[in-house]
Amino acid sequence: MRAWRVHELGEPQDVMRLDEVPVPEPGPGQIRIKIASAALNFPDILLCQGLYQERPPLPFTPGIEVAGTVDAAGQGAESRVGERVSATPVLPDGGLAEYVVVPAEAALPIPDEMSTQVGASMLITYQTGYVGLHRRAGLQKDETLLVHAGAGGVGSAAIQLGRAAGARVIATAGGAKKVETCRKLGAHTVIDYETEDFVEAVKEETGGRGADVIYDPVGGDVFDGSRRCVAFEGRLLVVGFAGGQIPQVPAGHVLVKNYSVVGLHWGLYRAKDPSVVTATHHALMDLFSEGKIDPLIDAVLPLDQAPSALGRLGARQTVGKTVLTP
Repeated sequence: MRAWRVHELGEPQDVMRLDEVPVPEPGPGQIRIKIASAALNFPDILLCQGLYQERPPLPFTPGIEVAGTVDAAGQGAESRVGERVSATPVLPDGGLAEYVVVPAEAALPIPDEMSTQVGASMLITYQTGYVGLHRRAGLQKDETLLVHAGAGGVGSAAIQLGRAAGARVIATAGGAKKVETCRKLGAHTVIDYETEDFVEAVKEETGGRGADVIYDPVGGDVFDGSRRCVAFEGRLLVVGFAGGQIPQVPAGHVLVKNYSVVGLHWGLYRAKDPSVVTATHHALMDLFSEGKIDPLIDAVLPLDQAPSALGRLGARQTVGKTVLTP
């Protein structure tokens, strides 16, 4: 089978090679998925660069979000054969390939009416958004939610989930196209950070109160600005550092303004409390069937375009998710 593999660390376009490798065989408790769709995520870039919290041994295959059909199973997992699933592959054997083997419990069923492109796009970003907004930040109906980078894969999911929770959603985005995308996703107010100061805009939109929950996948200066427009008893949710700079949290400011800084590493739930992942999946499937969420897919490309597609993602040239098909 074909699989993209990283043989040395660096930019995806420089270090990824499309290799011919044996089709993997599932062991006890494992299943093999014939991949129909693989969604790209910012961590795929960080993995290639050696900057992600996980550092798999070389060579490894990136790809942390897939959907397809179970075509083989090891002892104890035979009943899963033929099932349509989405899954997060276990590194170093990621999903930018034609087949992948995962533990049976790592694969979540997707309904027949859901395409594999949607299934691959609804796992990490929507799980992150749902767990972050509900479990970690305790978002309540009628609260104000500020979503940074609202036109990206993570941000677009958060906008839809905020609307589904009954929150008033303010989004930030860069440029007219991305601003319009956020509006179509359901954001009540969209701030173009290329032409506006989002801090002052949020204060104006909230009558000076600030946002109750701030969803920040960017970090850096965006995090610092968010501290200035978070509401009394607000929650600033740290989701990632797509801006490339990890900010420092001034404890004195947190104390004086009486807000919380809340971290979210969704991947830890798979190891620490897998029941959260399963329960969240069922909640998301319900929201999808009710028409309240639907992933924004920017492009569907063949597998052999993975390096250039990751380059576009890293340069923030995408809107929503990019999906590869073997």
